[in-house]
Amino acid sequence: MKAVSVQLEGIVKRFGKVMAVERADLELPAGALVTLLGPSGCGKTTILRMVAGLERPSEGRILIGGEDVTRLPAYLRDVTMVFQSYALFPHLNVFENIAYGLKVQRRPQAEVRERVTEVVGQVGLGGLEQRPVAVLSGGQQQRVALARSLVMQPRVLLFDEPLSNLDAKLRKHVREEIRDIQQQLGITTLYVTHDQEEAMAISDLVVVMSKGKIEQKGDPRTLYTQPQSRFVADFIGSANFVEGSYAGGEVNVAGYRFPHRQEIAPGNVTVMVRPEAVTVSSNGAGLEGILHSVAFLGSRTEFSVDTAVGRLEGVIAGDAPDLPSKGAAVRVRFAPQGVYLLAR
Repeated sequence: MKAVSVQLEGIVKRFGKVMAVERADLELPAGALVTLLGPSGCGKTTILRMVAGLERPSEGRILIGGEDVTRLPAYLRDVTMVFQSYALFPHLNVFENIAYGLKVQRRPQAEVRERVTEVVGQVGLGGLEQRPVAVLSGGQQQRVALARSLVMQPRVLLFDEPLSNLDAKLRKHVREEIRDIQQQLGITTLYVTHDQEEAMAISDLVVVMSKGKIEQKGDPRTLYTQPQSRFVADFIGSANFVEGSYAGGEVNVAGYRFPHRQEIAPGNVTVMVRPEAVTVSSNGAGLEGILHSVAFLGSRTEFSVDTAVGRLEGVIAGDAPDLPSKGAAVRVRFAPQGVYLLAR
């Protein structure tokens, strides 16, 4: 099936006096995986449900493949959703769960078997077709839910917090499977999560939402390195925020000056510094500080420094045997690749 684009044009959704989504404009390129990311109550699931046809916009239009589907019922949109709760039938086995939608459509038995067999192989459930879903692991149940959506050969695939019921290690494995299958099949996909690491790992485009509004949209690298607001900077990864000034290609933070080039008006700014850009040494230029804590966490070493502009958090990949000991006087510097300026 040819991949289709999805457009949201001026979408507004009100529940009584509550504004759930405010003027959302968004395009999902054909074959892309787009993630709606934000805290609970930001409107991301409401948008997902409107694309699915489970909610109707108060204003605006939704187009799938150029067709206006705003007023079409869900069953006519050729869209399927993988739910957070899996929503499997516990009294049916794997094959029967996956085949359910095709049987409702009264597809020929031979077609049902052929399509279910194909999708079972795609999601790695071969040999489990007759297994009751109640005895499957969480990861296997999630694959059944995915297969049940894929077997319908939808134009658009929707995910509503699909990994929230899995443990951390299994979440990483299943998200990689979802991304691999989505790329292999080229299905236009809209994915909802509040987990920024999950969003960055699988997405072609991430849409950050807050209080019903789209704060920023872009590829994961752009959102991380060039956030357009403090909310986005704080929600995508970890960040330190200090006040400073910018002029002539130089940033001044409490007397510590360092070169930086960015298209922003000269004057007072908020300086965002990613933890990996914070470095310390026993002498030289930089902010004066006292090393407050050091924690070795296997794959990384985290530390914090008390300075005149507040406590700064830093991280170093792997072990950091040369890091001064806790309580030592240090100088803090910022690596330029982890700094971005925000207008006050």
